Amino acid sequence: MAKTRWLRSGLFCCLTAIWILSGCSRQSQQASSIQIKGSDTMVNLGQAWAEEFMKANPKISVAVTGGGSGTGIAALLSRTCDIAELSRELKPEELTMARQRGLDPQQITVALDGLAVVVHPANPLSQLTMDQLAAVFSGAVTNWKEIGGADLPIVVLSREVNSGTHVYFKEHVLRGNRTDGRAEFAANALMLPSSQAIADEVAHNQGAIGYFGMGYISQKEKALAIAKDDGSPFVQPTIENVVSQDYPISRPLIMVTREKPQGLVADFLDFVLGPEGQQLVVKIDFVPVKKI
Repeated sequence: MAKTRWLRSGLFCCLTAIWILSGCSRQSQQASSIQIKGSDTMVNLGQAWAEEFMKANPKISVAVTGGGSGTGIAALLSRTCDIAELSRELKPEELTMARQRGLDPQQITVALDGLAVVVHPANPLSQLTMDQLAAVFSGAVTNWKEIGGADLPIVVLSREVNSGTHVYFKEHVLRGNRTDGRAEFAANALMLPSSQAIADEVAHNQGAIGYFGMGYISQKEKALAIAKDDGSPFVQPTIENVVSQDYPISRPLIMVTREKPQGLVADFLDFVLGPEGQQLVVKIDFVPVKKI
């Protein structure tokens, strides 16, 4: 009988040890990796931060994927990522949902971005006002000749509705930041899944017009100068013009955590906001929020 009790006691201790070690292993694995998901505008920047952070911390894994700001928030709410990348601020309903799930989301602005409005290089137009942009993207203007261009139908390109860039452009440009604004994108607008998809379409379609973070501008597209109104100067999307707030389509780029950053997440954010992280912001054609 004593031997049986000893065996049972030994088995219990063994199983307990395995359970504890397994728990420690899971904690160790969690403590050595960071999952980041969200904004396609930020994905290249996030990956650049991750690569440099891992070079300095070779035992740590940082995985960065896109899918849109809404996808990042969904992952954060379901606790399948540690950081959500957003090209917009959290919506009130998202904050409410997070708190209902026991989260205390923290929003940290890590960079600034100017949204470039781009057309095919052969398009003779080089500038538009905000009102003209609203008319084009809402479908009120459907031919380039109506705003001084060639006699060619306008092909409106937009990010999909899950994109923070889509939300920001609609609220800031189409609706002019009016709380009672109801304007929507043109019914025939092509909703594309990524900034790169818009860049590719504009590069091959002379009637196309689209928008994306200025870090995606290349020689295959022409970025338009934008004026706030008829009496304002036309301004190009450059780092200098975003910093000075002269460029009218600018926004913060945000990282959101489930709670006050701690541990590896805090270390990563310290790196992002530090000199090396902010230098990467400039290298990838975004605008730093810290002096470097």
